[in-house]
Amino acid sequence: MTSKATTVNEYLSNLPEDRTIPVEKLRQQLLTNMPKGIEETISYGMLGYVVPHKVYPSGYHCNPKLPLPFMSLASQKNFIAVYSMVLYAKKEVMDWFVTEYAKRCKYKLDMGKSCIRFKKMDDIPFELIGELAAKVSTESWIEIYENAFKK
Repeated sequence: MTSKATTVNEYLSNLPEDRTIPVEKLRQQLLTNMPKGIEETISYGMLGYVVPHKVYPSGYHCNPKLPLPFMSLASQKNFIAVYSMVLYAKKEVMDWFVTEYAKRCKYKLDMGKSCIRFKKMDDIPFELIGELAAKVSTESWIEIYENAFKK
């Protein structure tokens, strides 16, 4: 469910009532723990956390006019999703996250390559998502990203 919002405030104001508090709590964790240099924006119809062109002028290889994605947060039709490019790109972070999730949550992890889906609003590990956001610095993310293309 892609939002047509063009600003963060518009995105937040259009959330379904039952999603407002969980999305706001996740957003606060992300904003509090995001590495220096990452900016919040609307990206792909979601709340996007990106490395802006002023930090990484090359931009995203798929479309260099876009900033380099880092994380995203979205209210989808049947769940809230957190997308972490670091989970996809760095196995050590993925292994850490899966282990920590199992320790902290009662429901099974519902996850794709970079997408963590939360269908049960009462079992969102807000602090763990904040820790995930802080796991890699902006500089390290750029290095991981660039090294992926050298292989």
